[in-house]
Amino acid sequence: MTRIISLANQKGGVGKTTTTISLGAALAEIGQRVLLVDFDPQGALSVGVGVNSIELDQTIYNLILDRSTRFEDVVIKTNIMGVDLLPGNIDLSAAEVVLVSEVAREQALKRVLQPAREDYDYILIDCPPSLGLLTVNALTASDAVIIPLECEFFALRGMALLVDTIEKVRDRLNPELEIQGVVATMYDGRTLHAREVIARVKDAFGTRLFNATIPRTIRFAEAPVAGEPILSYAGDSRGAAAYRALAREVLGIVDDQESELAGSGRAVPDNELAEGRTADQSTEQSIDISTNTFSPPNGSAGASENAPTIDTEIYR
Repeated sequence: MTRIISLANQKGGVGKTTTTISLGAALAEIGQRVLLVDFDPQGALSVGVGVNSIELDQTIYNLILDRSTRFEDVVIKTNIMGVDLLPGNIDLSAAEVVLVSEVAREQALKRVLQPAREDYDYILIDCPPSLGLLTVNALTASDAVIIPLECEFFALRGMALLVDTIEKVRDRLNPELEIQGVVATMYDGRTLHAREVIARVKDAFGTRLFNATIPRTIRFAEAPVAGEPILSYAGDSRGAAAYRALAREVLGIVDDQESELAGSGRAVPDNELAEGRTADQSTEQSIDISTNTFSPPNGSAGASENAPTIDTEIYR
């Protein structure tokens, strides 16, 4: 049975596109048939697999707004074996305006992806960094959501709002939608802060936090320049190993030892702590996802009793 998964987070720069490409390539390595959907007007997913979508006559924009456009007219075979692409570009920025007046506007993407269910095992949707109509379309079309989360405090700010949006879509548009998991990205084991963020996410999401944690590495920045996923560009790197472990978790064939080696690194030796910080300086720091509050270490400016509450309406 085909499974459609949205990679969503309204904060930009958390690794949604990288995770979509790399997870898709890792699933294809295991023998799955994968379709990547570039549903972000920035078109980074298309570029990341070597497709210049600006030069294309037809993209996902035409597919959702023009009923005469066929799926076969838009889908592209990538240079990744087993992976196809529905490209997107800046035209998508106008789609929300056009869709506002459409009947069943939230189900436009679901309608066009329906024929693809017969040809693919996994369809991965790269969502834009917003909670607008494009993201709602992606969630409505999906069976599950994977939330890439950068291991920094700012990335936690909008988590409550994102979860609230997912719950609203589930209640009103897509009762089958579920949060499959949260994947921690850009993890730097040398910093206590990254460990604290993961601990707070673990408290909030429990077993829905994937064991595979994506490490911070320069290979992720280099791979898109070559138009390749990290699995082919730097197949022996820690980043590639992490996404292979993530793919196994998504498929439900978790190897705990493999996940640990892939970069989860929950326990970090003392000699890897961030420069200028010690354990006793940071153990009192607290991040609360549910209330979007942050308590600095004791003794610092703005101690915990004066910790600011972040307005969840301001999430970008």
